[in-house]
Amino acid sequence: MRQIVLYPGEDNFWVVECPSLHGCISQGKTKEEAIANIKEAIDLYIECLEEDGIAVPEEKYEVLSLVV
Repeated sequence: MRQIVLYPGEDNFWVVECPSLHGCISQGKTKEEAIANIKEAIDLYIECLEEDGIAVPEEKYEVLSLVV
């Protein structure tokens, strides 16, 4: 399981990142497309790490909402 961050980009696409996998980012025209794309990106990111014998980072983030 991985935490993701989803937000609207400047080009009317949704941007989605996986903070625990540095540089793992994707986008989509809709939220659903962006989420599907990041799932694929996460799978490929982890696959590449494993092929190169690099340890896969553990998920270490918590999600909090802050009212200011």
